[in-house]
Amino acid sequence: MRVLIVEDEILVAMELEETLNDLGHVVVGIAPDRRSFEAFASEDIDVALVDLNLRDGATGVDIGRALADRRAAVIFITANPGMLREGVAGTIGVLPKPASRKAVADVVEYAGRRGPMLAPPGELRLFA
Repeated sequence: MRVLIVEDEILVAMELEETLNDLGHVVVGIAPDRRSFEAFASEDIDVALVDLNLRDGATGVDIGRALADRRAAVIFITANPGMLREGVAGTIGVLPKPASRKAVADVVEYAGRRGPMLAPPGELRLFA
């Protein structure tokens, strides 16, 4: 799967990238803010892991919506999951940080292959 990481903490982004690469996914890039995200507008993205608070402020929700509009499967990954209360239309859910490598692997697999018979990982809070 082709995955975009939207995260401003470089160490967290690099750890996510390493995990995804180890699993055989293609990381199309790391975007620490809205401006950087726009550089990936023409990329084919299957799954996006999106933090809420980025280098330019709380722009993660808007970026998540934009990605969902482009048909990417969006999972928010944040230390502040309560900020998403009822969720964001068109996105899948939220994974609390810190997240284990297994949780990231399970969530990306679920997001990329979800269907009526696939149960969501326990760490993932789905939006309605």
